[in-house]
Amino acid sequence: MSERKEFRDLVPPERAREVIAGLELGGGTERVPLDAARGRVLARRVDADIDVPGFGRATVDGYALRARDTFGADEADPARLGVVGDVHTGEKPGVTVESGTAASVSTGAVMPPGADAVVKVERTTREDGEVAVRTAVAPGDGVMAAGADVAAGERALGPGIRVTPREVGLLSALGVDEVPVRERPRVGILSTGDELVRPGDPLEHSRGEIHDVNSYTIAASVEEAGGEPVLYPHAGDDYGEMERLLREAATECDLVLTSGSTSASAVDVVYRVVEECGELLLHGVAVKPGKPMLVGTIEGAAYVGLPGYPVSALTIFRTFVAPAIREAAGLEEPPTERVSGEMAVRERYAEGRLRLMPAGLVERGDGGTLVYPVDKGSGATTSLVEADGIVEVPADTDYLGEGQPVEVQLFSPEVRPPSVLAVGEDDPAFSRFLDAIDRPRFLPVGSGEGLRRLRDGVPDVAVVAGPTERDVESVELGAWSREWGLVVPPENPAGVEGLADLVDREVRFVNRNRESGLRASLEAAVSELADDRGTTAAGVTDTIDGFELTRRAHESPARMVEDGEADAGLGLRASSEALGLGFVPLGTQRVRALANPDRAGKAGIRDLETAIADGTVLDTLAGFEQ
Repeated sequence: MSERKEFRDLVPPERAREVIAGLELGGGTERVPLDAARGRVLARRVDADIDVPGFGRATVDGYALRARDTFGADEADPARLGVVGDVHTGEKPGVTVESGTAASVSTGAVMPPGADAVVKVERTTREDGEVAVRTAVAPGDGVMAAGADVAAGERALGPGIRVTPREVGLLSALGVDEVPVRERPRVGILSTGDELVRPGDPLEHSRGEIHDVNSYTIAASVEEAGGEPVLYPHAGDDYGEMERLLREAATECDLVLTSGSTSASAVDVVYRVVEECGELLLHGVAVKPGKPMLVGTIEGAAYVGLPGYPVSALTIFRTFVAPAIREAAGLEEPPTERVSGEMAVRERYAEGRLRLMPAGLVERGDGGTLVYPVDKGSGATTSLVEADGIVEVPADTDYLGEGQPVEVQLFSPEVRPPSVLAVGEDDPAFSRFLDAIDRPRFLPVGSGEGLRRLRDGVPDVAVVAGPTERDVESVELGAWSREWGLVVPPENPAGVEGLADLVDREVRFVNRNRESGLRASLEAAVSELADDRGTTAAGVTDTIDGFELTRRAHESPARMVEDGEADAGLGLRASSEALGLGFVPLGTQRVRALANPDRAGKAGIRDLETAIADGTVLDTLAGFEQ
């Protein structure tokens, strides 16, 4: 049996930042085509080799002339000059302006020899080969002199400037086709774990396989930080293959990132590869999430091992690794938008580590901001998109109290609270109502939990279905009904006709979770059946094969039926028809959207109320009615 590797002494977050900042991540210079320079950082000064413009040019449509010929001219006594020809943009002048003459010019045209000013066409009248000039002009009026924009030999742009479309325009004007920029650190990315499968490849759930989330999310984060991500094949947990890939990545990249295989499990082998091929500088940081982080070198290249869970991996990357990549790429730290708010609920915490708590924002009716924790566990990828930022909870904090002021570091300055924060029953009609709203957020926690959260004052709206035991002060935005029952395979091969068949026959059943409104309606029907038979509800459910086998989403039991894993599943007629399955109706239930009364006037809630009242989406869902 392999010896279990214990964590080294956990280092403080500040020490981890110091160690990562001390890694060598490149930072050389390269030349890139102008059309690839946007977003890159200039590595050295760019001087102008030419005048811009390279000639005196007219800045208005009008007449090029000698300014002294117009002195004293006005509306009553215009200066009259002979027109010697026209000069158009993009052509060499074929005329010379002498005393007493003028040439018609277009904006951007080369000034003809002899002319030192341009009078606007609006202040002239042309007739019989002459032009009457009704105003006096001074030398240089209406003219941009050669080199007036940028003069040859002048400093045009300095090192350290990030190239934006403005700089691209200037470089184009200077005729620069290749730009000297800071090299972007090449970052090799390897996800480890035998259970991982790349997106696009089929999953074998019976083997515990999951899609590889980290390779792509980390690659996107590397690019956002200014690095060049390089994806390597999935390494698995095989020592030899992992060593080969790590060595290959180290010879081709400035920094190697792995995710997973950093904990103390006997199958986690990354730390052994690092110790064999380089130097392990630290193993473990006093931070949550992300304690099992590795930092070291492999074959001279920098190495950081990120935790395997997506929330942990990206939180640690953002906090510790992204600043080092930006520094190597020459990029400034982005402005970190911070929002002050109050905790919506009490949050307990006493683990002696810095906690980077994912948090969501919701606006109160009075315009204030509430902050609520978003934590389904590090393995839940939806936490990444349901959170708006991070609250740093110091290691010596036991809990955050309801109403306690906190500061949220937003994931980006563009983050805004959702227009509507809704929680509760997972319902296909409500999902469609939300499509009509700008920036909604919905957390499918079930009817029971939705009511609890509405009572606690966190969400704007709770969606509730079926019988409920709780009364919560609220404003009803609208309601609709849906038909529920048992989803069965096509042609119903088991011959299921009703709830009694689940009790009396060998039928494999899959249920919904306890917070679901569908589950509440089913349990009410079970109680009625138990009364009819003179027994208890528990006595009935104990005879149902799979009653405690539950799934969270409204369509999940139907999909298990579709895959042949169950003979019947609790669900909706709409789900059965969408998947081409059979359906045994058991009843209808009312679904209600209930608003927090203090926030009923929010614009997003009013929009949601309008969408529900319209109700046309119900026509597209079998078994749904207003």
